[in-house]
Amino acid sequence: MPETKKGLTYAEAGVNTLEEETALKKLLKLVDETKKFRPGTTKIGTGYFAGVVDVGGGKGLAVSTDGVGTKILVAQMVGRYNTIGIDCVAMNVNDVLCVGAEPTCFLDYIAVREINPEIIEEIGKGLFRGAEIAKVAIVGGEIAQLRDMLSPSQGYQFDLVGVAIGLVSLDRIVLGQNLVEGDVVVGLRSSGVHSNGLSLARHVFFKVAKVGPHKYFEELGRPVGEELLEPTRIYVPIVLDMMRRGLNIKALIHITGDGFLNLCRVEAKKGFVIDNLPEPQPIFGLIQKLGRVSDEEMFKVYNMGIGFCVVLPKEEAEEAITISEKHGVEAFKIGCVVEDPEKKVLIKQRRIVGLGSEFHKI
Repeated sequence: MPETKKGLTYAEAGVNTLEEETALKKLLKLVDETKKFRPGTTKIGTGYFAGVVDVGGGKGLAVSTDGVGTKILVAQMVGRYNTIGIDCVAMNVNDVLCVGAEPTCFLDYIAVREINPEIIEEIGKGLFRGAEIAKVAIVGGEIAQLRDMLSPSQGYQFDLVGVAIGLVSLDRIVLGQNLVEGDVVVGLRSSGVHSNGLSLARHVFFKVAKVGPHKYFEELGRPVGEELLEPTRIYVPIVLDMMRRGLNIKALIHITGDGFLNLCRVEAKKGFVIDNLPEPQPIFGLIQKLGRVSDEEMFKVYNMGIGFCVVLPKEEAEEAITISEKHGVEAFKIGCVVEDPEKKVLIKQRRIVGLGSEFHKI
């Protein structure tokens, strides 16, 4: 994949990640103060994939919330709504999984400009399928009619957000706290773009390349709109199978926005060397080529073919791969844990290193 010095960035597509980071710090300062209202109940710090609350009896309640984002705009362009519910479930249950919890239930929030029963039913079909894969019960939700807020000029006709809840034993919370040098990173294949970086993808295809969602690409084997709507993979059955078989799982990482920089969320002061990445799906090469997007930007915005990482001792890596492939998902030993108090992520094949919130060329 070629990269140039002056390619498109996520910020130019309308997502200012630097300002988002500043805003998040300001918000978290206030949010963290609320823990004093329930002293002792919060078991991990804010900013991990999910929060965990002590509910007594040695049990923790893991909670996460996320939305589908601008993938909804692609659904509107294509006129197909029966898969974005899967994305909504996936983005949340995969995060709950990252603390070692088993997702148990889910709630959804649908904001609409106008009620369209057929579209709501199609969204519901996706929610049902996502719940079926993750084995969670949808126990409630909300439909809000926000005609004045969801204006046609802004593009959005509706929004879709979810909350996932899971259970975890307090003595088995997984935060990457016990990582040691030599532990192996097993990467589970993504199904494609998932639900991150759609603003940049839309900008590249529909504004820069000036093609429509029904444009067929030989590399994809289907229209680009259909490719971008490929549902986010749900990793719950795979990882729960690994847990039940007694694998010594030390960290679970959902590769979403910020890409492999998500590895840095682990508690241990360790770094990662990623040196055996499989070839990413063709959609990523097209985005990079048409938008002249740098490697650094691609690996920060996208999962680049790996949607979830399991970190465990090297002697258990092959069994983890076998379990994943039994569930029909390719898995690879993509790297390892190294001693590094700076917690850098080195992507050897692209000669880039991640530190903090950015990747840089080396």
